[in-house]
Parts: sequence; structure tokens; C-alpha cells
Amino acid sequence: MMKKFLSVTLALAMTMALLAGCGSSSNGTTPANSGSSASSAPAAKPITMKIATTGNEKHQSTIAAQAFADKIAELSGGQITATVYPNSQLGSEREATEGVKMGSLEMTVVTSDGAVPSFVPETQVLSIPYMFESKEEAYYVLDNFLQTELEPKFEAQGMKHLAFCELGFRHFTNNVKEITCAADMKGLSIRVQEAPIWFALADSLGFIATPIAFNELYTALQQGTVDGQENPIASISSSAFDEVQKYMCMDGHTYAAESILMNLNFYNNLTVEQQGWVDEAAAYARDYQRETVTSMEAEMLESIKAHGVIVCENPDIQSFKDATADLYLQDSVTALVDPELTEAVRAAVAEYQAKK
Repeated sequence: MMKKFLSVTLALAMTMALLAGCGSSSNGTTPANSGSSASSAPAAKPITMKIATTGNEKHQSTIAAQAFADKIAELSGGQITATVYPNSQLGSEREATEGVKMGSLEMTVVTSDGAVPSFVPETQVLSIPYMFESKEEAYYVLDNFLQTELEPKFEAQGMKHLAFCELGFRHFTNNVKEITCAADMKGLSIRVQEAPIWFALADSLGFIATPIAFNELYTALQQGTVDGQENPIASISSSAFDEVQKYMCMDGHTYAAESILMNLNFYNNLTVEQQGWVDEAAAYARDYQRETVTSMEAEMLESIKAHGVIVCENPDIQSFKDATADLYLQDSVTALVDPELTEAVRAAVAEYQAKK
């Protein structure tokens, strides 16, 4: 009886040993399907974003938005993906900016001194005419002064200002007459952005300011609702305004930047690593877009001329400067932009010049 009991016990022991051996890998590690705590952590949940622009697929804002979308997908390994909606599919610049502020939209790329001043008035310092003589001056001020200076203003409005990219120097076009000096502007009806400083510019130069949504501007020019408009070369060409305008004056009254904006709560809810990807993608989009827009401008100017537009490339800039010299001190302007901020921007320009 005892022998039989020992035999059964030995058999059971051998069976348990064999089963234990089958449950282990040959190198002593736990198999992937064992359910052990040593298995890898689950992948992070994918994050999707919408980016709104008002321009078409070739517009500066869309170039920046798509560059960001491509880069964030690359940096995150597909963990964060962004879809660009151009052509005002998600609303006007004001609506897109408000959507980012409220959180109904994750991101937008909009004109810094267009609808944005309704939320952060200080951005309208970029509408003070004739502050920059070159893009390099503008880049220095934007990246090394205004980005930091305005950051808390945007955050107070629920937005993360990621970077400034480019629209370019703005120029006047019209269908009535050639503009060679400031006096030639008198009496023209010109579409401007919906912001008080543009009305002050109109008063200084004697033209009639008419706000019209950007996506409605081509039709307004075609139908004669306004005589003209003002925009950078790339905007004029990519939006085909040269098809419905006869004259262009390259006065470069302001350097127009664009703001890459993200909802602040959306940004803050990202991990530190994900925020790093966003920051890097925004910086990449800024630099890539600036380089791309600049490289397009010479060819686009020739295209504008080829459409029959008469271009005054060397107007009397001093006459424009003289006519607008005190604009930044006018009551309607100082109510929005502290003269000290304008003077700080000019000091930053001087700082750049000193470093050259």
C-alpha cells in the first residue's frame, strides 16, 4: 500500500515539474502572453486635431498649418495627427480664433493683426505702419521680443501662442489709378481688416476703409464693391486678386505676421513629451513657411505683372511715412496699443541693427 502511495506521489511531482517547464521560456524569461506585470504598457491613446485656415490650399496660412500637421505626425510617430481645413471651412478668422479660445477648435493659423486684436489688442502693434524695412528685422522682433511679451496676454484669453509665421509685407492694389505717393490714396475705397488701426491708417492716407471677409474679397473686387485692397504679394497671387485688379503699389506699409494658435487647455492637458513635440512642430512650421513664402514671392510678382497689373515698385515711401508718422499716438490707436509697446518694438529693431 505504501509503495503504491509513493508511486502516485512521485508521478504527480513529475507531472507538476513538466507543466512548470512548459510555462517558462528556454532563457528563463516570462512569455509575452503570460499576463505578467513585466509586459509592456498599453500604447497612448491617439490624439486628433483640427486646424482651421481661411486661405486656400496655396495660401500662407495653409502652408504653415500643413507643415505643422506633417511634422507633428512625424515627431509623435502618429500618436498626434492633425487635419487642416482651408478655405474658411470652419469659419472666418474671427470665428476660428474664438473657436480656439472656447475650445471647440484645437488650432488655427490666422493673421496676427486681423481679428486677433479683438482678443489680444496688443498684437495690433504690427499694424503700426513702416516699422520694419526688412523681413530679418521683423523676424528678430517677433521671435525674440513679441513672442515672449505677448504670451501671457494670449494665455489670459485661453490660447497658447505657439509661433509667428509669415504673410509678408503688405501692398496696396486698386482698379482706379496708379499709386506713386501717399496723396494718390485719397478717395479710394480699400478693403481692410476689421480692426481700428486700419481705420486710422485710412484716415491718415485719406482712403475709405471697408471691412470685408477675406473669403468674400475676390467677388467684392470683381463686382466693384471696393476699388482695392491691401495684402502681401503671396496673398494677392494665390488668391488671384491680380485677375480683378489693375494697379499695385509696393509701399510695404506693414509687415504682416500670422499667429499659430492652440487652445490652452488642450495644450496643458498634453504630456510634457507631447508638448515638446507641439513646440518643435510649431517652430519647424514657422521656419519652413517663412522660407517657402519668401522663395515664392519673386515668381509670384512676375505672375502678377503677367496678368497685366501695373506695378509701382519704387513709390515715394517717405510721403507715406510722413502722412502716418503720428498714427501710433492717435487716441483711437493708443486705446489699443500703448505707445510704449510701439517704442519697445522700435528699440528691438535698433537692437537688431546694432548686432548686424
